[in-house]
Amino acid sequence: MSRQAIVERKTTETQITVEWKIDGAGNAEICTGIPFMDHMLTLFARHGFFDLKVEAEGDLEVDAHHTMEDLGLTMGKALSQALDDKAGIHRYGFFYLPMDETLARVVVDLSGRPCLMYDVDVPRGHMLGGMDVRLFREFMQAFTNAAALNLHIDLIRGEDMHHIFEAIFKGLARALDMATRMEPREKSIPSTKGTLV
Repeated sequence: MSRQAIVERKTTETQITVEWKIDGAGNAEICTGIPFMDHMLTLFARHGFFDLKVEAEGDLEVDAHHTMEDLGLTMGKALSQALDDKAGIHRYGFFYLPMDETLARVVVDLSGRPCLMYDVDVPRGHMLGGMDVRLFREFMQAFTNAAALNLHIDLIRGEDMHHIFEAIFKGLARALDMATRMEPREKSIPSTKGTLV
């Protein structure tokens, strides 16, 4: 079974292509025009053992908001398509990720019902690589909506912004790796409803 998808999104604000292979080796080719996001998606692929190729062009001269939101939408759609009906998967995943002084918890349910709970308190106007860190919430919300998953992200402690978001993306990678893994005892869709759509 080949669990992979290619999704394109073209608007007047962005042009994005995502290729996502769930059962990969952690290979990444990322070019979003936002260097810090390139870093986050590269380590996301590596720690989730996903093969991920992302090419994005956006109106960054205006703001990074459109690009970040549309990246989330396109990646979420790619994950959803690659999982198809989700038969045989674990469905649930979680991870506690420490990075020096930072500790983040990420919990995911590939439920078919989009819900983001995002408890990450960051200072207003804080920038990383020229990008407002509050845009990570926009990315996560769009990703959650398009993938139709339940995602809880909690920053338990942390001070350094780089450490905080690196812990979150690595934690998300590990939680998704767990949730998307095939469960040999599960012969159908992991829900008493018979669907995760």
